[in-house]
Amino acid sequence: MALSEREQRGLAIAALCKIDKKDGTWVVPSQSGSGTYKVFHDGANPRCTCQDFEIRGGKCKHIFAVEYTIQREVHPDGSETLTRTMTVVEKVTYKQDWPAYNPAYNVVQATEKKRLQVLLHDLCRNLPEPARLHQRGRKPHLVRDAIFTMAFKVYCGFSARRFSCDLLDAHQSGYISCPIPGMKATAFLENPEFTPILKDLIVNSAAPLSVVETSFAVDSSGFSSSRFERWFDHKYGITRQQSVWVKAHIACGVKTNVITAVRILDKDAGDSPQFKPLVETTRKHFSIKEVSGDKAYASNENFEAVVDAGGMGFMAFKSNTTGGVGGLFEKMFHFFQFQREEFLAHYHQRSNVESTFSAVKRKFGDSVMSKTDTAMVNEVLCKLLCHNLCCLIQEHTTLGIEPIFWKNEATGSGS
Repeated sequence: MALSEREQRGLAIAALCKIDKKDGTWVVPSQSGSGTYKVFHDGANPRCTCQDFEIRGGKCKHIFAVEYTIQREVHPDGSETLTRTMTVVEKVTYKQDWPAYNPAYNVVQATEKKRLQVLLHDLCRNLPEPARLHQRGRKPHLVRDAIFTMAFKVYCGFSARRFSCDLLDAHQSGYISCPIPGMKATAFLENPEFTPILKDLIVNSAAPLSVVETSFAVDSSGFSSSRFERWFDHKYGITRQQSVWVKAHIACGVKTNVITAVRILDKDAGDSPQFKPLVETTRKHFSIKEVSGDKAYASNENFEAVVDAGGMGFMAFKSNTTGGVGGLFEKMFHFFQFQREEFLAHYHQRSNVESTFSAVKRKFGDSVMSKTDTAMVNEVLCKLLCHNLCCLIQEHTTLGIEPIFWKNEATGSGS
């Protein structure tokens, strides 16, 4: 026979907590660890001092915990045996159709580098050129060539000198307008004017997958560097140091893992304030049905931001949350409390954002080679842009989605 929710929680308290009997009264710890309750168990009419017993009546989880404790069989050697019955929910898994998957995967991996250059060139080809303030001197490289060079270097993962051969091949294939030395990619990464352009390209590169993505997940992660910052700790009288790192906040689709929005701020910037801007950027190209995130994003403002975008937010709640702030936060907290399995089924989709960061770091590295703050940010953005293009190549092969970034102004058709 399956146990009720109160019985299951009482069993958990009896198994994990120490329950003492003092002067005929049982002292039961709170399951959240915030205090204790007194249970008066005199046989037929047990009573508890918890609010659940006073309001709802019947046996609360603390009374069940005491009864499970009483039921324990104590052996002469002092050991205890507790017989319990619990309902085990079997996790449903879905097998991958490997005979159908492997051929498509092999095609993607065998042609990815060549196809990525085609997509990257098409994505950059309509980038506007800034007005030249000074006509004298050498003419600067085109913006589209600079962006292509930066992103392609990050994809290849070579040093600037070893990357020169790949750039020469790209010029001969028509992806850049003129020969560019590999060392020039380092100078492009140092330019702060390319940072907003890279962010926009990440957003635009995800747009072709708007036909399949309606659920999204939000999180942040760091990329380390070879730079270290040092400071003197006056309390202990020693010099400490730690690696300088870049913190990226992203929103991604849970089906294709494509990155739909990105924000890179100070490494100590909080996660929760970045949630609303990420959702607002995502809704420019996508229809949002739900957004999931961990406990750092659980706030009334963030829940309302998802509703304003036409979806529902599924953020986890901390153990001491009460829902007393009211509004949509309280409603979702009650949803979590009384329909937990359904809530968690939506919430656990946030695991896909962890998979997205893992894919980016495994393929393009979990650290940056650049030294300056601007270059480190641009390098991380290039990693995320290359990840999106790889997602497009994968979905073009498996789902047949054609990546179209620009539309012809005259005909309105894609090109």
